[in-house]
Order: sequence, then structure tokens, then C-alpha cells
Amino acid sequence: MEPYDALSEPDGYAASRDAFERLVSTLAGAPAHSMAHDDLEELLEQQGRELLRQLMQDHLDLRARAEEAAARISAGQPTVRGPEGQMRTWRESNHPRWLTCVFGPVRVTRIAYRGRGVANVHPADEQLSLPAGRHSRGLARLAVLEAVRGSFDQAGAAIERQCGRVLGKRRLKELVVASAVDIAAYYTAKIPTPCTREMPLIIQVDGKGIVMRPEALREATRRAAAKSTAAGRRGRLAPGEKPNRKRMATVACVFDVIPAPRRPHDIVHPPGGRSKTRPPRQGPKAERKWCTASVIRPPEQVVADAFAQAASRDPQHLRDWIVLVDGARHQLDLIQDEAARRGIRLNILLDFVHVAEYCWTAAHAFHPVGSREAETWAADKLTAILAGHADRAATEMTAQAMAEQLHAARRDAVTTCARYLTGHLDQLHYDTALAAGWPIATGAVEGACRHLIADRLDITGARWGLDGAEAVLQLRALITNGDFEDYWTFHTTREHQRLYPSPDQQNYRLTA
Repeated sequence: MEPYDALSEPDGYAASRDAFERLVSTLAGAPAHSMAHDDLEELLEQQGRELLRQLMQDHLDLRARAEEAAARISAGQPTVRGPEGQMRTWRESNHPRWLTCVFGPVRVTRIAYRGRGVANVHPADEQLSLPAGRHSRGLARLAVLEAVRGSFDQAGAAIERQCGRVLGKRRLKELVVASAVDIAAYYTAKIPTPCTREMPLIIQVDGKGIVMRPEALREATRRAAAKSTAAGRRGRLAPGEKPNRKRMATVACVFDVIPAPRRPHDIVHPPGGRSKTRPPRQGPKAERKWCTASVIRPPEQVVADAFAQAASRDPQHLRDWIVLVDGARHQLDLIQDEAARRGIRLNILLDFVHVAEYCWTAAHAFHPVGSREAETWAADKLTAILAGHADRAATEMTAQAMAEQLHAARRDAVTTCARYLTGHLDQLHYDTALAAGWPIATGAVEGACRHLIADRLDITGARWGLDGAEAVLQLRALITNGDFEDYWTFHTTREHQRLYPSPDQQNYRLTA
């Protein structure tokens, strides 16, 4: 007796093959032969995206059938245990949910394991590592990369061009905020690259305002804004008056530098120009720069984070720690308090660019703006300050102002510069810094303020809530540090553990 023919397995990707054949048929047809290349690109983009979506759908359906087949083979009582440790004793097939991925929406069908008084458990969800919401992690990743570059409207338009209409503006913001939740944990676990003790360790801190919605302002700013509103609308602000619509964000940078000793004339060219026989030496070069920023956390916490990052690079405090400040007293107090708490000896330097601005203002009190005499005067005083003689420079300009009997306004400019120098003498040891090859300006953190805040959060018309501003700020810092890809792996692992905890899961920490 001849055996019966065995039934062949149905082709799980038949729909995808049909979609591919239709696309090939369309390209082989006469209308496609008369298309311009850009029309062909558009056609392939649209139908190719649908083909990829169908491949995703067919694969999910194939996995659903495999799960059903495995459940039929193990026909006994289910042995699925929930995260709380309780057994799920009933099994129910064909529980669907939607997943919106970068190719479009797909339907996930799986088995639900049920128990009395407890939530359903779907083992297929854990195997696929499905998110809590409808949108995939690939779409969340794309949302982050687009939202940190431009406005949310621009990010939504870019995603729609690439993926079709798969994501609304509100959900896009939610995905961005949710994607930033593990940044603090990531940097706590991340082990920095080791460095030699000969390389100085630099810390810089600065602040910059972000225009916020009224409910996101700090209480004092909100009260001032309400007071101005109650006073009635005016044509313009008074001199020195603030519009009371910004909340200060604190930005900190930590980096290593390759020291480069210099002379005062490498910074300030001598009157009459430089000698070609002694070209200026190059300044120190920053390495492994790390930035952090926050508009929610208080400045002292951001300063503490910067010190924690520095301590992870030099746990035994063997290197020179240099802190560069712009003269803001509250920032300096926070830095000194944190250093005292950690028992760290700091070398604090005032940003030389700020010192130069004061000196140039004083120079214009004695000589016309743009004159050779003003340039010579400023160069003489700045060179003396760089050589470690700031007190002498302050004394000389004060004596000159008295000798020339300047008018009150000009004399005030000179007095202000002299007081600034004498009030910060302990932060003006530029002679030591230049000899050791340290940086003497805060260009790194000021550049970070422009890049992290001004280029994105300060775009025209932007008004921020706290959660959105904090998430975009931290994600931009993360990307600037070059850690995004590593962080995303860390974040997806942590997200999976939060969504699918196992009853016997051991307590352990991820190392970034």
C-alpha cells in the first residue's frame, strides 16, 4: 500500500512574497519605464516600506503559530509563573495587541496565561521584549535622535517622511522623556577611561536660562512675573529689568587636558605685533570631555555630579584638579563647599576672558576706543596679570586715574576693574597655570551652554515644560559625550527588567 503524501507546512511568508512580486511586477511594467529616477525612489520608498512591514507581520504570525504548537504539545497544565511568584493555571489563545514599529503598525498575537485575581502573563511579550506602550523601541530611538536636533514639529515631520504617519507630537514628547530616565544610573555605573597623573583634571561650571511655561518657572520667578503682569502691559522693559520667563539651567564640564606650558605673550600679543622668530605656543588640548546639565536639579547637585565624575577619573586625588569659574560667587561657593566635603585641594582660576573684558573697559577710560594707545595700555596690564602681578596692575591703574583726574563715569570704570582684580587675587595665579600648562579660560563650558541649550532649547518660539526640557537637555549632553549607543543598550536592558521582572531575579547592577 502506497503511503499518503504528507501535507506540506504553509509558507509563513507567503504574503511577503506576494508583496515582493507585486513590487517587481510594478517595476517591470511599462509605466515604470517612463518614470524619472525621483519618482522611482518615491515608489520604492512607499512600497518597500510596506514590504518590510509585511515581513515583520509574517514573522510575528509565524512566532504566534509556533507558540500555539508548543502549547498543544505540552498539553498538561500550564507552568507559567507571574512576576509575583504566583502560578497562572489557565491558558487562553489569540490575545492580540498592536505594535507600531518603524515600518508601520503590526499585530502581535500571543497566548495569555491567567490566574484568579492576578494580571495576565504573556511569555511572548517577554521574548519579543515588547514595550509597555504601543510604539516600538526602534521608533523611540528615532524619536530621540530627531527631537534633540530640532523642534518637536520638525522631529515629527522627519519621522513621518521616514516611517509614515506612525507617531503624534504628544506621544513623541512622551517617548523622549521616557528615554532619558536611565541616564543618571548609566553614568553611575560607567567606568571612565584611565588616565596618567601628569594630565590635569579640569572642572568648569556655568549657567544659562531657558524660556519656560509659567507653571514650570521657579517660585520666585513666577511671583515676579505675576507682579509684572498685575502692573499692566508696558511698551518696553526698564533698563536692567528682566522679563521673568526663564529658569536657569546649570551646565558642568569635566575633562582631562594634555598640558602645554605657555608664556604671557603667547596669550596677549605685545604692542607692535609678534616677532616671527618666536611664534605663539599652542594651548592645552582637552581630552575625554564629559558634560552634564539640568534645569530641574539644584546647582549644588550638578556640581556634585561633576565632582563625582572627576573622582571616578582620579579616585586617589593624585592629579592636579583645576576649577575655572567666571566669577559668579554662588557657583564658587558651591564648588568650594563640595571640595571641602570631599577633602579635595583645588586650584581655582578665574576665566581670563572675563578679566580681559574689565581691563579693556578700563583702557577705554584712558584712551579712545580702537586706538593704538588703548591696545598698548590693555596689553601692558594683561601681560602683568598673566605674569602674576595683578595687584600691581590694579594699583597702577588706580594711581593713573587719580593723576589724570578722570571724569566720574570713566573713573568708575577704572575703579570697578581694580576692585575686580583685588577681590579675586587668590584666583588670578595665571603665572602658575601657564608654567604648568593648564587652561585659563572657560571656553569648554561656554561652548557646552551654546550647544546644549542655545542651539536647541532656545530656538524661536520654544516654551518648555520641566520634563521635556530636562529630557532634551540630558539627551543632548549624552550624545555630545559620545555615549548614546552604549547608553541605549543599557537603557533597553533596564527597561526590559522593569517590564518583565522574574520572581527569582537576583539583585545586580549593570555595568555600562
